[in-house]
Amino acid sequence: QAQVVESGGGLVQAGGSLRLSCAASGRTFSSDAMGWFRQAPGKEREIVAAISSGGNTAYYANSVKNRFTISRDKAENTVYLQMNSLKPEDTAVYYCNAINWATFSPLHEDWGQGTQVTVSS
Repeated sequence: QAQVVESGGGLVQAGGSLRLSCAASGRTFSSDAMGWFRQAPGKEREIVAAISSGGNTAYYANSVKNRFTISRDKAENTVYLQMNSLKPEDTAVYYCNAINWATFSPLHEDWGQGTQVTVSS
């Protein structure tokens, strides 16, 4: 079974909001730092947000800072990405993965399907 399942993507107009969810399985999830990544057409995958294992510290890429908020609910084994003030350039497939907090590198080589976010003008 898949370790993580991303959901919550969809089609939204510029300026709108979406909340992505990353549901994880396995008892090790609560001890992992987690990251949200995205890959737009023709571009490399990039990390957009990360949260420490304890949930007390967050990182945001400059492109999404002040618009996106990452959070986690350890009891539910779920990581969220609240995306506000969406722009067409946010259009991408969004993925979650456990990360090394020191390097932000993903811990798992298999990325799964992700969830598509499309922002129209």
